[in-house]
Amino acid sequence: MKQTIPTYDLSDISKHRFHIKRMDQHTYDTEDILKDKGIHRDSHYIFTCMESGHVKMMVDFNIIEAKESTIFCVLPGQVHQGILMDQVNGWFVAIKSDLVPDSVRSVFEEFLEGIQPLTIDKNWVEKFNNTATLLHSFYKEETLASKEGFMVIQSLLHSFIGMFAFKYSKENYSQTVGESRSLQLSREFKIMVRQNYKTMKSPSEYADKLNISRGYLTEVIREVTGKPAQHWIHQEILIEAKRLLAFTHLTVKEIAYELGYTDHAYFTRLFSKLEDQTPSAFRKSQV
Repeated sequence: MKQTIPTYDLSDISKHRFHIKRMDQHTYDTEDILKDKGIHRDSHYIFTCMESGHVKMMVDFNIIEAKESTIFCVLPGQVHQGILMDQVNGWFVAIKSDLVPDSVRSVFEEFLEGIQPLTIDKNWVEKFNNTATLLHSFYKEETLASKEGFMVIQSLLHSFIGMFAFKYSKENYSQTVGESRSLQLSREFKIMVRQNYKTMKSPSEYADKLNISRGYLTEVIREVTGKPAQHWIHQEILIEAKRLLAFTHLTVKEIAYELGYTDHAYFTRLFSKLEDQTPSAFRKSQV
């Protein structure tokens, strides 16, 4: 057990701000991508497009399983661990957040529930494969060294991850919801919570930042998600608390401070109410 959860930067595998790798049965050092790091976080996004095979991994206490033609994304900061990688063929792309367009980032950061693998048909497998193959062909030092070459690579990279955003947005948002003001506010709120939950604990603080009333924020979030704004603030706090309890040996008091609580007894009561067990009991259940 460590004092902190290991966080890996893209510089550990590439000197560039992104990395693309073909996964197939002839390059099974690809298992290193998923399995050898153990439980960890990444400071970058990971986009995987699997044409065939079987992958199983843990992402924030959920077992994620993908078979055959599937796309999936792991967000920066999520705690994950590879469990199984069997006869996998496809593509792996790691990319720093500053290279991900806001329109793509918002699709994934606004998710109020966990991101699940998404099955794709043969037509989309071909599209992803063609784009990734072209991107990979340009992934050379001489191309990356020139401004014009990097512009080509960046365009292809945006196309590849843009298709992920397109498929996930089509899957998760109905035409009836569209781009309503309620949906836009929900997206902004979710992104803001993910970034500020350690310092901003109440819906009123988020409403002020969004220049709306607390009542309107609560009404909108409940309309879109079925649950109040405070619920989603607590969910971000709870998942980070569970990560630190399960994967570090920080004390409950230290974890409370890490999450922005000066009163660790209050944090313990809040965790117990949300999880129906004390932080210490949760930690023991993970052994």
